[in-house]
Amino acid sequence: MPHVHFTPHLRRHLQCNDLVTSAYSLDAVLKHCFQSIPALKHYIMDDNGHIRQHIAVFIDGSLVKSRTNLKVALNHDSEIYIMQALSGG
Repeated sequence: MPHVHFTPHLRRHLQCNDLVTSAYSLDAVLKHCFQSIPALKHYIMDDNGHIRQHIAVFIDGSLVKSRTNLKVALNHDSEIYIMQALSGG
């Protein structure tokens, strides 16, 4: 089943632990996460239901580039990483 991993920063501030889910699309995984950890929704999603600019989501090592189309299919052993997007120079 897909595994959802949160960075230490998210775990510290939102008290969320990594999850295993039976969902097989990114939108369903996020819904599962928000049901398990309600405070996570406001941190990850904006008021329009899109992934916020300061959040990066990776599925099996690839960045999810769309912040609006969350109908991304997952494999039975997918690894999803949710983290803060960093910038700098």
